[in-house]
Amino acid sequence: MVDLALDVKGCSDVYASFDKYVAVEMLDGDNKYQSEKYGLQDAKKGMLFIDFPPVLQLQLKRFEYDHARDIMVKINDRYEFPLQLDLDRDDGKYLSPEADRSVRNLYTLHSVLVHSGGVSGGHYYAFIRPTLSNQWYKFDDERVTKEDLKRALEEQYGGEEELPHTNPGLNMNPLKFTKYSNAYMLVYIRESDKEKIVCDLEETDINEDLKTRLRKEDEDKENKKKEKAEAHMFTTFKVARDHDLAAQIGRDLFFDLVDYEKIHPIRVLKDMPFNQVKEEFSKEFGIPVHSQRFWWWSKRQNNTYRPTRPLTQQEESYTVGQLKDAAIRMNSSELRLYLEVVQENHLTLASRTKDDILLFFKLYDPEKEELRYVGNLLLKASSKPSDIVPKLNEIAGFQHDEDIELYEEIKFEPNIMCEPVDCDVSFSLNQIADGDILCYQKRCSLDQHRHPNVSSFFEYVHNRQVVHFRLLEKPKQDDFSLELSKRSTYDDVVEKVAQHLGMDDPSKLRLTQHIPHLQQPKHQYIKYRSIDHLSDMLLLRNPNQMSDILYYEILDIPLPELQGLITLRVAFHQATPNEVLFHIIRLPKGSTYSDLIDDLKSKVQLSRSDAELRLFQVNNNKIWKVYLPTEKIDAVHDPNVPLHVEEIPEVEKSAGPRDRLVHVVHFFKDNQHIQYYGLPFFFLIREGEALSDIKVRIQKKFEVPDEQFLKWKFAYVAYNRPDYLQDSDIVLSRFQQKNIYGPWEQSLGLEHSDMPTKRANQNRHSFEKPVKIYN
Repeated sequence: MVDLALDVKGCSDVYASFDKYVAVEMLDGDNKYQSEKYGLQDAKKGMLFIDFPPVLQLQLKRFEYDHARDIMVKINDRYEFPLQLDLDRDDGKYLSPEADRSVRNLYTLHSVLVHSGGVSGGHYYAFIRPTLSNQWYKFDDERVTKEDLKRALEEQYGGEEELPHTNPGLNMNPLKFTKYSNAYMLVYIRESDKEKIVCDLEETDINEDLKTRLRKEDEDKENKKKEKAEAHMFTTFKVARDHDLAAQIGRDLFFDLVDYEKIHPIRVLKDMPFNQVKEEFSKEFGIPVHSQRFWWWSKRQNNTYRPTRPLTQQEESYTVGQLKDAAIRMNSSELRLYLEVVQENHLTLASRTKDDILLFFKLYDPEKEELRYVGNLLLKASSKPSDIVPKLNEIAGFQHDEDIELYEEIKFEPNIMCEPVDCDVSFSLNQIADGDILCYQKRCSLDQHRHPNVSSFFEYVHNRQVVHFRLLEKPKQDDFSLELSKRSTYDDVVEKVAQHLGMDDPSKLRLTQHIPHLQQPKHQYIKYRSIDHLSDMLLLRNPNQMSDILYYEILDIPLPELQGLITLRVAFHQATPNEVLFHIIRLPKGSTYSDLIDDLKSKVQLSRSDAELRLFQVNNNKIWKVYLPTEKIDAVHDPNVPLHVEEIPEVEKSAGPRDRLVHVVHFFKDNQHIQYYGLPFFFLIREGEALSDIKVRIQKKFEVPDEQFLKWKFAYVAYNRPDYLQDSDIVLSRFQQKNIYGPWEQSLGLEHSDMPTKRANQNRHSFEKPVKIYN
């Protein structure tokens, strides 16, 4: 099976694409040299195929990167493809000399994969004729429909479609709209192999695992259908047991007791008495009915969740549906219960008094930094915590007289509240009641462990954050990760990063925040100590969302020192059009462009020692502004956009009073719209000079061969509208005479219509020379 990528642009059918694959005309430097050496005009290179496969997959290149706009784009151009594809056509021109010519490479279209939508999203579906009959089928997720030939082929070519006006009384001309649904991949089957490929499917041909999966899917579908039909008869509820608390605490959660989202729901008939549910629990879990005590689970005012009170005897006589209605009346979205298993030596269900409280206990190990659930105790509110210390030591496996500390877990949002418990006063005086959580541990000194007590451990857990650090130069891939605290200061963060990178000076690190929806770094970096804590570095515009990515750079000087400087990227254009040199220049704030010129002159080679330099800004491939040497650099619109600098040609110094510098731009047309690209430039035009003379000078400037230069068109461009010029036109008559640099909204445009859009976007033009970068 072969997968070929065929270019959509500029091709009316699939044969044109194959022709493009087999022979591509190239006029690069090497081939041009060979042509001149051996007296030839063109050189061709391409590829030939030794053989073709029984199943041929052709991928249409409908997605490409647009370098002019710096985005991915989808190509919706019209692209025709045949029902039959003959790759032996024209005496087998696609085959290499050693190919087996006895094989007939005649292919029939089997399927068309379609993409509907744009580059950022869409939907895939397929038109298939499984047996190569005349009947096509559309496979759109789980929906399969019969379709005709026109729908499967012609309507998937792409391009534009015409729609009539909704108001025929006005304009009768049809409206044209781009079709965003079009063929993305084609599958052809060779005629001589179709009997082997397209054959009847017997049940024995199906893998047993697939049969089992299909049967299970059918059963699941029937069960869901049945459940939906009977949904009005059933209700669901959730019951948490100590088993669930022990499984989650210290692993999935640390605060509160249980995450009900992870508790499996129980589905029963609404009319089932709750006492019958208790009988079912007794059978499944072996818990006697008289040992089962169910508690309401509800939300407290401090946004924590706890068992509130046991169900009354009357409530236990309700049906499950009635209990769920009661839960809804208590502002609960679903029926959630906690099952307490009453021990034989504890109070019976009926004899529980107001002085009895049910408390839950967690054990913390500061050495291992582990927290786990160890059970619950039914206690007297009038008793003291000191009374149960021996029991807690027994549960933990400590010595009988081990000195322990108790803490009450109160809440964790927005801040941690975990207060020490006074062991010498009663639970009631400690304001401890049903459903409260007590955490305990061995007593230890504060400097003995990293998190010596429950409170500090909760603070750590609540604020810990794994941050993925990416090198700013490689923003798509994680470099390393560190576990930090959201309360870490700016200095803490850069120090930890510096330690990981083996750096001696953390001040040479510069961090940049992340934009999740764009999956790229922010435009501005984090200034030195401008953000207090890690949580602020990760916080998004939506206060409820946080990122976990930061970008870093390693600087050659400390960041505080760098922030006192202005950093500019300077693109220096050589006097001859051979190369553009990029420099990074730093100057003190308050410097002028004259200071920049002096600094740059020490780094570049000028054509003459007294050469004057011109500084200008390019935006969207057009000249945007010219800077005066006396201007301050602080006024630069965007320091990340290169500042262009070039020598002022000697010819400009002899300019007459009515001669003018005009802006020259490169452009091509994309769907009749102007697209600028490449580097614009200044060009001196003399008073009364005709276009024919200007063209001679521009061709000489860029050293463009006659054959290529003849394809260029010259236009006066104002407000993105070209007005094409004739050789006899006096060019300056079109331009307003304002100053030496001319009006900004007008330019001389060079249209390059000799190259497809894609090549123009990716490769610019042959007259644009290599770029070199210098730091």
